Amino acid sequence: MRLLSSPCCSQSPPFLSFNSPSYPPNCRLPSAFHRIQFSGPTFSRRQRPIAASDLCSTLDTSPIDRSSLNVSEAFSENELWAAACLRVRSFYEFRLSAYGVNDHRRYLAEREFEALKERVAGKREGFRRVSCINATLPVSRISSFSDDLCAACQYSDNGEDRVVVGTLDLNQCLRLPDEITGQKPEGIGADFARAYLSNVCVAKELHRNGLGYLLVAKSKIVAQNWGITDLYVHVAVDNEPAKKLYMKSGFVYENDEPTWQARFLDRPRRLLLWTGLPGMHL
Repeated sequence: MRLLSSPCCSQSPPFLSFNSPSYPPNCRLPSAFHRIQFSGPTFSRRQRPIAASDLCSTLDTSPIDRSSLNVSEAFSENELWAAACLRVRSFYEFRLSAYGVNDHRRYLAEREFEALKERVAGKREGFRRVSCINATLPVSRISSFSDDLCAACQYSDNGEDRVVVGTLDLNQCLRLPDEITGQKPEGIGADFARAYLSNVCVAKELHRNGLGYLLVAKSKIVAQNWGITDLYVHVAVDNEPAKKLYMKSGFVYENDEPTWQARFLDRPRRLLLWTGLPGMHL
């Protein structure tokens, strides 16, 4: 599993959402770059950073046909559901022999799906606009090496069966909950001209295909169409591969999270990276 940016969240303990329903009392939101392993009836958190693959490097495992790859905004509920399933698949690890694991996996996916629909529909306070951007491939391009991915993240688009293989959220807002706040632009209207990336993940079978880079590139295009001038992303301070990806995408350091805040939230300390969008600054 590879995580490039933090799950977008607000109150503890929701999963991958801004303000989703209450979570079981013996569980907590996975901090960014933490993994949750489902081991029997309880969760145990691994306190080590998740190293993101060098997604912008040359593929050395499963090649993909770029001509059949689609990177675009998701609007249909079927595609949003597939994206929610990929996030659960990417951000969590489950012991398949554990009791009720399939029911719990579906429960998490349903929570994220409902929260994602609400965000995209503009029903979350504090967020002017949210877009789910997905990378998708036809089932025929995936089924030869991952039946599991096809089964988990498949949807139908105009009669064609496709699979969500990468996803992120683009959030037009002044700040993300529990995260460092960007400082650009300043003054009146800053909440309309600033955006953050969150929930960035790529299916483990397709790491090192450049999908993370393509998702970020598409998010920049969408952000420019919204009138965004300043784009931000949060990344764990010791996640070198993810930092390389974002820096290749034009992000630079702006700020870092105080140590006390990281300890309070029980997660690795974050960096805040910024990029100005081409053509938007005078």
